[in-house]
Amino acid sequence: MSGSSELILYTTLGCTLCEKAKLEIWPLLQQYGLQLHEVDIADSDDLLERFHLTIPVVGLGNPDDVLAWPFNQAQLGEWLAQRVG
Repeated sequence: MSGSSELILYTTLGCTLCEKAKLEIWPLLQQYGLQLHEVDIADSDDLLERFHLTIPVVGLGNPDDVLAWPFNQAQLGEWLAQRVG
C-alpha cells in the first residue's frame, strides 16, 4: 500500500493519448482519495529514457511500479486497489 495522495501521470506536451488516459483517470481520483499530478517526462533525462515510448504512464511515485497505456478505467481501478486499498 502506498502512502501517496497523488496519482502521477507521466506525460509530455502534445500527447493526445494522455488526454484519453485522463478520461479513464478522472472518475477514480475521488474514489481513491487521490489528486492528479502531471509530470512532463521531457524535464528529466531519466524519465524521458524510461517512458518515451510508453506514455501515458501512471504511478504513485515509484517509477518502477507503473501502469502504462493502454489501460481502461477498470484496469486502472484494479491497479489502484492493489496499491492504495
